[in-house]
Amino acid sequence: MAETAQPSTEEKSCIICGVKSEERILLCGEQQGKPVWVCVRCLPALIHGGH
Repeated sequence: MAETAQPSTEEKSCIICGVKSEERILLCGEQQGKPVWVCVRCLPALIHGGH
């Protein structure tokens, strides 16, 4: 059986800075089986860690 994506009514925002998709591009990932969003400005910190 194929899954179909259901439209989400939840507003998407970056898990690091909280910016919304209306302000910046967000990329989707998965953490503990749930979708999470990170903006392109915070992505390097997520990849390389905070130094």
